[in-house]
Amino acid sequence: MSPAIRLGPLVFPTELAVLIVAGAVGLLAARLFGGKRAPDISTVLWRALLIGLVAARLGFLWQTREHILQDPIQALDIRDGGWTGMVGLAAACAYVAYAALRALAPRPALLGALALAAGTWLIGGQLLAPTPQPQPALTAVALQDLNGKPAALAAFQGKPTVVNLWASWCPPCRREMPAFERAQAANPDIHFVFLNQGETPDAVRQYLDQHAPSLTNALLDPAGEASRTMSNRGLPATLFLDADGRLMDVRVGELSSATLAQRLDAIRPAVAP
Repeated sequence: MSPAIRLGPLVFPTELAVLIVAGAVGLLAARLFGGKRAPDISTVLWRALLIGLVAARLGFLWQTREHILQDPIQALDIRDGGWTGMVGLAAACAYVAYAALRALAPRPALLGALALAAGTWLIGGQLLAPTPQPQPALTAVALQDLNGKPAALAAFQGKPTVVNLWASWCPPCRREMPAFERAQAANPDIHFVFLNQGETPDAVRQYLDQHAPSLTNALLDPAGEASRTMSNRGLPATLFLDADGRLMDVRVGELSSATLAQRLDAIRPAVAP
């Protein structure tokens, strides 16, 4: 599964695409089932969507509050993709139940439209969710270190691994770099690899010396093959592998320290009680 959908110069994470499709299904169902009161159903569904999105964001902020409190401004930056989907779905369903009890829209049509939208979101998310890949395609990419010598991801084994695809000309790549620099220093139990896409060794070395001097494990992908293979050329993109080298998740787009921490927890081995 591709972690993103590319439309011309725009790259959309698949989770956003699924949400858009689910919303469209619900609104279409409202038109088909609602008859003369279709606008009432659409209004309830739009409100439910807004409430669900706000609740999903608040649920994420609560779960990652330790990181959010260190830099509260990041709570407002929804570009990081920090959402707790089930919290949002529960809030949306609660509002629709309230609307049905208050007869703000025809109950059968309203509940049917909600069921179709929620089903589309849940099933689509399951079908398009990244599945563990024992041998990610990225392992075959020809890489170099900053001195131009051959390098390989196979050198990073035995621990969970995070591979960040980036370029110095990419604004969101630059914005998320400090979060990665801090995470690398704070999580010695996880390998971090920073795979530059298509730039020269001198350009990469100069950028890191100026903006991320403590960053380690910077490698080069001169042909930009990794981004073509893993993210439809969308940058930044971050790959999360477990300790066995299986690809567990791919995030296309900017990460904050909170969303990064959430994904690091997901690839850590479970600690026995």
